[in-house]
Amino acid sequence: MKTRILCVIAFLILLNTGCHAGGRSGMVREPAVAGQFYPADSTELRLAVTRYLANALPKRVDKTLAIVVPHAGYVYCGQIIADAFSQVKDQPFDLVVILGTNHTTAGFRDISVYTKGSFKTPLGEVAIDEDAAKRLLDADKDCLFDPQVHEKEHSAEVEIPFVQQLFPKAKILPLVIGDPDLDKCTRLGKALASTLKDRKVLLVASSDLSHYPKYEDSRRVDKETLKAVATLDAHAVESTIMTQMSANVPELVTCACGEGPILAAIAAAKELGAINGTVISYANSGDAAVGEYGRVVGYGAVALSEIGSGADTTVLQANDTTDSTAILSHDDERALLRLARESIEWYLTSKTAPLPRGLGAGAQVREGAFVTLNENGELRGCIGHMAEDMPLSHNVGAMALAAAFEDTRFQPVKKEELSKIKVEISALTPMRQITDASQIRVGTDGVVIRKDNRSAVYLPQVATEQHWTRDEMLDHLCQKAGLPSNAWKKDAQFFTFQAIVFSEDGH
Repeated sequence: MKTRILCVIAFLILLNTGCHAGGRSGMVREPAVAGQFYPADSTELRLAVTRYLANALPKRVDKTLAIVVPHAGYVYCGQIIADAFSQVKDQPFDLVVILGTNHTTAGFRDISVYTKGSFKTPLGEVAIDEDAAKRLLDADKDCLFDPQVHEKEHSAEVEIPFVQQLFPKAKILPLVIGDPDLDKCTRLGKALASTLKDRKVLLVASSDLSHYPKYEDSRRVDKETLKAVATLDAHAVESTIMTQMSANVPELVTCACGEGPILAAIAAAKELGAINGTVISYANSGDAAVGEYGRVVGYGAVALSEIGSGADTTVLQANDTTDSTAILSHDDERALLRLARESIEWYLTSKTAPLPRGLGAGAQVREGAFVTLNENGELRGCIGHMAEDMPLSHNVGAMALAAAFEDTRFQPVKKEELSKIKVEISALTPMRQITDASQIRVGTDGVVIRKDNRSAVYLPQVATEQHWTRDEMLDHLCQKAGLPSNAWKKDAQFFTFQAIVFSEDGH
């Protein structure tokens, strides 16, 4: 009777921990954030990972032992994850240790090592290295196995599809570090090095960077954190984070939500022979097509390797050009059109979006933009952002998605329409207020009307395309704003702007 009760209890524990029968030791940790942080469909997920890896930065270092990668949704940080993994894609690893951090289990301050079975993603199952887990538990008394800590934790899970794509024969060892205590993390790092020194092992430290400051504050704070990580000095990392957290940066709640994984990875990598740290890439959520500038999270990729001449903090950042006088070149225009189309295509086929980077200075000037979609010569969607508060490249990606999926006049664009749609971009000059409608130059000026808390806008080319006179254009503009047709004739405010218009048709 007692045996039957224990079996029932064990079965209920498995149910409550999100595991089910299967795998070498009868446990399969089911995906917790598929469909949220990354695509739940296997075809979409494989396509997303393949695209990010194809767009990853070239390899900069050899003999990498550890990488630091972010763990947010792929639409925000998938490209930065790929940049890190691209540094090691040609190395023959048979074990990938993923150092995650605790987001889900209040009060957990230990180190949980997942010891049995497998982790599952839409790409299939990947086996836990049970022998490595046992050796680590024996070597470090800070470690234990608490399956509940792993049940909903995403910080290790989001890295696994990249492991499955690049190292299909490798096993994994996921850990969750509950407390970024330097001594504890150092002991863990040394235990990992001593137990795995004869293995072909990659250490993956899963950590996002700054949480919730404004865009420019995030870039400044994260630059310092990444520089400290690249020194391979755990004390410098800890000190840098403490200094920045005490600097009263508005809305900054952490500099690294995976500080513990970073500290442990540095300790382990140094024990295994790492002497060089290289910052590979950086972006924050404001750089993503779906991101906002007022409240962001930072993402960085760092490689810790056996060769090199010390810390290398030269890093390609998204939107890194600040030349406000740069002129939009023909190459910029082609790159922006490609970005707009890829943004729509990626989202339709993999629920992700490309990271705008590596564009010319003219594509990064802060100015407004409209993206217009035409299908068989008819309008299919048009949405814009007129404020000069974000780089043109960001606006184009964001407005392309908005025009395709958020223009309420139309149904969202479908996959089968992509080949028939032509993209047009209007890069806007700053708005200026005029005193009289007679000052509007039809075909040259775009117009904004504001009256009675209502507003509407037409791009410069609209009146020409519709063969409207100035008065006809203003009548229609009032109707678009929900005003009577002739409302523009009294007590209305007018603002004009111009646009550089370019399209896939070559116009």
